Amino acid sequence: MQETGSISIHTENIFPIIKKFLYSDHEIFLRELVSNAVDATQKLQSLARQGEFKGELGELKVRVTVDKDTRKITVSDHGLGMSAEEIKKYINQIAFSGATEFVEKYKETDATAKDQIIGQFGLGFYSAFMVAKEVEIWSQSYQEGALTAHWTCDGSTSYTIDEPTGEHAKAERGTDVVLHVADDSDEFLEVERLRTILTKYCKFLPVPIELEGQLINDTTPIWTKQPSELTDEDYLKFYQELYPMSMDAPLFWIHLNVDYPFNLTGILYFPKVKDELQFSRNKIQLYSRQVFITDEVKDVVPEFLMLLHGVIDSPDIPLNVSRSFLQADAAVRKINTYITRKVADKLGDLFKKDRAGYEEKWSDIGLFVKYGMLSDEKFYDRAKDFVLLKNVAGKLFTISEYTEHIQANQQDKDGNTVVLYTNDAEAQHGFVAAAQGRGYDVLNFDHILDPHFIGQLEQKLEKTTFKRVDADTVGKLIEKDETTESVLSEDDQTKLAEAFKTAIANDAMHVKVAALSPQDAPVVITQNEFMRRMKDMQRTGGGGGMQMFGAFPESFDVTVNANHPVAQRVLAEGGEQLARQAFDLARLAQGMLKGEALTAFVKRSTELL
Repeated sequence: MQETGSISIHTENIFPIIKKFLYSDHEIFLRELVSNAVDATQKLQSLARQGEFKGELGELKVRVTVDKDTRKITVSDHGLGMSAEEIKKYINQIAFSGATEFVEKYKETDATAKDQIIGQFGLGFYSAFMVAKEVEIWSQSYQEGALTAHWTCDGSTSYTIDEPTGEHAKAERGTDVVLHVADDSDEFLEVERLRTILTKYCKFLPVPIELEGQLINDTTPIWTKQPSELTDEDYLKFYQELYPMSMDAPLFWIHLNVDYPFNLTGILYFPKVKDELQFSRNKIQLYSRQVFITDEVKDVVPEFLMLLHGVIDSPDIPLNVSRSFLQADAAVRKINTYITRKVADKLGDLFKKDRAGYEEKWSDIGLFVKYGMLSDEKFYDRAKDFVLLKNVAGKLFTISEYTEHIQANQQDKDGNTVVLYTNDAEAQHGFVAAAQGRGYDVLNFDHILDPHFIGQLEQKLEKTTFKRVDADTVGKLIEKDETTESVLSEDDQTKLAEAFKTAIANDAMHVKVAALSPQDAPVVITQNEFMRRMKDMQRTGGGGGMQMFGAFPESFDVTVNANHPVAQRVLAEGGEQLARQAFDLARLAQGMLKGEALTAFVKRSTELL
């Protein structure tokens, strides 16, 4: 007997609403239908394990076929099937319970609210109507004596359902969903188009998926197995499967496996990263019960770990019904925290068990560690014991090791530890050499994150300050209770300063005369540590109040060494030209002379000769 019904909603047609608002990407209809087929198959397997189904399971596969001539796509399973009553319950009633409320509320809500509303409805099956003008369900329940159920709907609010018998009945247990493809969806009649969709979304589903007789998926990907079952070769092979275009093998990986207080499995790989802040995002794939959901995992994975590659699978991550958006909630925050802790534990173990191997990888993993420390206070607390500082000689230290290393020689008169660093050892070679000449150690902080990292360390470490080697003359970098007497009178020092001011004639250059060692350079050009650092941080995304520093003009201190023979020659000869030459030599030594300025310097030098 055939039954005709009408879906009880107030709007004339729910399907345009589904098509317009619910699913923006039409290709996911295949993911939804195949996922439903897999669910039906797994439910039957569960019933068999519990002894509620005693029949033969047979070959449990999901088959996708396409007939271009009849314009049909069929998704078939050999699962538990449905009776006519179950179709009415699961396809008609549940799918549209609350649909009127959805339609009404959507008029007044924004996109976020919409996601929260539609996440309550079981509308996945109806994604089929994005590509089909008519959909049929042919289903045979596993229950003994059940009749074949046949449901048809053309996308209007009307449907028909009957129970055909005899030659019209379905021969086998399970469900066939038949899509009569609409005229505007020809692309989905192409086998290769369907293969691409299935490979994207269904590549790791736990039930075999066949397209036109060819197997699509790996039903037991390695993240579903125990680490004890796997070798390094298994992990590397899987990485290559995920990222076939990757030229480099990953540095190491973390196998995630937790079942309380949430379910989460997965594998996160640490790739080789260039020493620059170019984040290759969307490399972590999110799955739910082995169904691919998205590669946008912003809320699930901490921001600083977005550089990682790999797979996360959790049925506990809340999604809206289209599975397009994560719903941030307490479960997501717990997962985020768990992943952060696992990464910190892995890095800590590597450091403790194989310090040499860890140091070899530091140039690649330093970016993760520093970014994590800057982004996450709890990660900082864990990472402070395995973050490494590298000096210009290439030696690596932990923070505590380095503090001990410089404690004796790099304390100022107030008892503060002064950490000296360079961000360009080649350009600042003269300053580095001068510091080393005093027995000081110099760190190499040449990464784009380092201005921020230095600021964080200054906040965290007691009585510790950081100074770039060109922030002041070497004698002033670490102020001791020592003074050097000037060989010049105060009057001569004033005359010397005026000579250099006239020769330089640049408001950005602030001249001062100081009593340095005769062995020090005649002229030293430095930049105030605070102002330069603020400008550096502003350029690298300090944001907020730091924007003001970007507008400030460059400002340098020009320190003339009163005790150098050049100073005495300038005074004796009244030599503004000699003063200019000494200033330009200092600029040349610091890489500040380029282009036209360098050409002018060479010309002046030739004239002097």
